[in-house]
Amino acid sequence: MWETMKKTGATTYTLQVKGNISSSTIRRLKANESVSTNTLDALCKILHCSISDIIEFIDDSPNI
Repeated sequence: MWETMKKTGATTYTLQVKGNISSSTIRRLKANESVSTNTLDALCKILHCSISDIIEFIDDSPNI
C-alpha cells in the first residue's frame, strides 16, 4: 500500500480527509495489523487501484 501511495502522491492526511480513514486505522496500517474489508475498499477508491495493489498475503503459519 505504501508504494501505491507514493506512486499516486497520497499521504496519510489524504487517507484521513478524502477517505474518512481514522487515525487509529492509520496506526493499524503502519503497524501491519488487521483492518476491515470496508477500509480496504475505501483505500482502493482513494488510491484508484485494485486490491492487489495494496495488500499481499504472507503465510506465517508453521509448516505442518
